[in-house]
Amino acid sequence: MIFGAILAGGKGTRMGYTEMPKQFLFLGDKPIIIHTAEKFWLNSKFTKIYVGVPADWIPHTREIFEKYLGKNPKIEIVEGGATRNGTILNIINVIKNAYEITDDDIIVTHDAVRPFLTHRIINENIESALTYGACDTIIPATDTIVFSQDGNFLSEIPDRSKIYLGQTPQSFKINLFLRCYDKLDEKQKSILTDACKVLVLNGEKVKNVYGEDYNIKITTPFDLKIANALLEIGECK
Repeated sequence: MIFGAILAGGKGTRMGYTEMPKQFLFLGDKPIIIHTAEKFWLNSKFTKIYVGVPADWIPHTREIFEKYLGKNPKIEIVEGGATRNGTILNIINVIKNAYEITDDDIIVTHDAVRPFLTHRIINENIESALTYGACDTIIPATDTIVFSQDGNFLSEIPDRSKIYLGQTPQSFKINLFLRCYDKLDEKQKSILTDACKVLVLNGEKVKNVYGEDYNIKITTPFDLKIANALLEIGECK
């Protein structure tokens, strides 16, 4: 089985003052999260799609999903966690309560605020996770990346040809992810900002899937302006 997980558990503080978390802000004529969910909804390979949101925003999420996507049993709104991996684990627990999971079942996890996901990226994530166990969506770095140990002085300039920028989806076999997560100590868990690092820390290979430059994450007011411009151009398909 193949499950989708749209991660919308955060409040989006970098967006500045808004009446609602950034995933519910409008992009064009509908909320960002709806643009994202449509890409999953239109892919027939998913057994079920879960959307993890803050507990107090569950009623609002259900309302807008019904408004834009109708009453769809394929989509379920669930409570997100305090962190990215917390939301993934909450969704996996819901899945395990509803289905008997095998070592071949996978989950495709994606940021709710990356609405320009393509069907190619989704399908390559599914294929790579099924074949290799885990995959990450990346793009080559075009700017030079610099490393600073103390934030004041430059410490290192890595070889740009080996540097990539992480996007989402990040996809993996569910039981593999759980086994790797359970092996981490509490300190390792506390500093995780990325799902694939759970596997990397355990020595598991993570396959690269190449994303798109326009598969942007809407984090700031400037990002939202860029996203509206991309939507108007209409080339992000």
